[in-house]
Amino acid sequence: MASMRDIKRRKSSIQSTQQITKAMKLVATVKLQRTRKNAEKSKPYFEYMYQTITSILGKTMNVRHPFLNENSSDRKVVILITSNRGLAGGYDGNISKMVMNAGFPMDKVDIISLGKKGRDAMHRHGANIILSEEEAVETPSYEDARRIAELVLERFAKEEAGEIYIAYTAFINTMVHDPKLIKLLPIEEPKKETMDKKEEPEAIMNFEPEEEEALDLIIPKYISSIIYGAIVEAAASENGARMQAMDSATTNAEDMISKLSLQYNRARQGAITQELTEIIAGAEATS
Repeated sequence: MASMRDIKRRKSSIQSTQQITKAMKLVATVKLQRTRKNAEKSKPYFEYMYQTITSILGKTMNVRHPFLNENSSDRKVVILITSNRGLAGGYDGNISKMVMNAGFPMDKVDIISLGKKGRDAMHRHGANIILSEEEAVETPSYEDARRIAELVLERFAKEEAGEIYIAYTAFINTMVHDPKLIKLLPIEEPKKETMDKKEEPEAIMNFEPEEEEALDLIIPKYISSIIYGAIVEAAASENGARMQAMDSATTNAEDMISKLSLQYNRARQGAITQELTEIIAGAEATS
């Protein structure tokens, strides 16, 4: 059985750790409020952007465009959004595992890493890191998203990549965060559902100027919007995950402190009982 000194030292150490986890939970909570507001404000725009693109492609007949068609490259680029710091539960591990379990040959994968944790995890598994951005996840900006969109569009146009994906954690609510892997390029036309016989087919989409020129303008904005939306949602998810992790750590520390207090009291009571027994035994021996 541990001595009272050991129990007291361990209890003091856990109390110090608990103070740190409480402070980190408070910081994460404050950051979560800000990032959640940003995610909620921006989400409708990106949803409408996605709906607009799918609507255009759904109403377009046999459109030919470089970003809609496959090329000869067998390489894949994955924009991986994780955090720069740990202590966020399974936030980083879940998104990295999802990419590694997606069936991509790691020797054919190029990673654009937004966040240190994802970069380190993918590097250990043999993926090629072509770009590492750390500040993008700390202070999300549309300019960063636009710059990354230009990079992936250029690689796709030059046939240096055959498919472009983005992996991030979608923010559902404070407690629920959903890892997602979305294919950005080539853009897939939405599947046409079977129409009701009573419904009339929608009119074909007409472009002004020509459809290729119009898509040249629309698709980069679409890709930039998806990337920025993913960064904003990932920032909210990270802070939500860290807040939960620190809350759980604080609760666990409280449980450990209670158990150690009980052990300490039992050890103290045992020491007192033993001391009294020795005193009584000594008194009886001298009488």
